[in-house]
Amino acid sequence: MSYYDAINTAIGAHSEWKQRLRQAIDTGKSEWSVDRVSPDNLCAFGKWLYSLPEVERQEERWKLVRSLHADFHKEAAKVLDLALRGVKEDAKALMAFGSVYANTSAKLTWEMMEWKKKYV
Repeated sequence: MSYYDAINTAIGAHSEWKQRLRQAIDTGKSEWSVDRVSPDNLCAFGKWLYSLPEVERQEERWKLVRSLHADFHKEAAKVLDLALRGVKEDAKALMAFGSVYANTSAKLTWEMMEWKKKYV
């Protein structure tokens, strides 16, 4: 898979998480566990990201995307934990506009969009 395609796929996958988390909040259930969501190297994008050659991993954009991606996973895991424990209002608050989750998600998407321009 090309870098452009991998980044595009990741942008789509991470936007799907908003829906998955909202569904978990609404139902109190998820096919995903907190332990599976928290690490940033278990999803397809994380595996791809960490598999890139060392020369790529030394670039500032890679470091920034990796850091934001890790933060995104930590925040998503916090939301999922609350959702699965039935603490709906707190979970919703963690996803609200201006929250760490929302800001991290937006920054990650922006940085990935900027990164893929390199490969057009």
